[in-house]
Amino acid sequence: MKNTWTRLLLCAVAVGVTSLWAVAQDDANSNSKGEVRTVTGCLTKSGSGNEYLLTANDGSTWEIHDNGGANLAGHVNQTVEAKGVVAHNTTHNMKEDAKDMAHDSGVKNNTAEHGHLKVTNLHKVGDSCQ
Repeated sequence: MKNTWTRLLLCAVAVGVTSLWAVAQDDANSNSKGEVRTVTGCLTKSGSGNEYLLTANDGSTWEIHDNGGANLAGHVNQTVEAKGVVAHNTTHNMKEDAKDMAHDSGVKNNTAEHGHLKVTNLHKVGDSCQ
């Protein structure tokens, strides 16, 4: 009897995961989270090496690794406008959608977006972070 319940539970989990994957594939091309976006906020140095953190005005946070595409070091502790795409956008979209569903279900969590941004263009908006 225990073996039957285990198999039933395993099948239910497989159906659930497959359904989530199918839904994510359907939205991947139409979801604006994967498109080029412009983020305005405070750029700070994070950790060592070429790691930076952009805290956007809307509360979202973006990890940025300097790839030579923009002068990040020259804009630390300034308000900047960064243009780029989300790294690993399919995974990012699934994570953000899961957060949204959990919040809609009554789970009290931080719904601010967090991800990795590949910056292609950056310019200063203000001399310092407010």
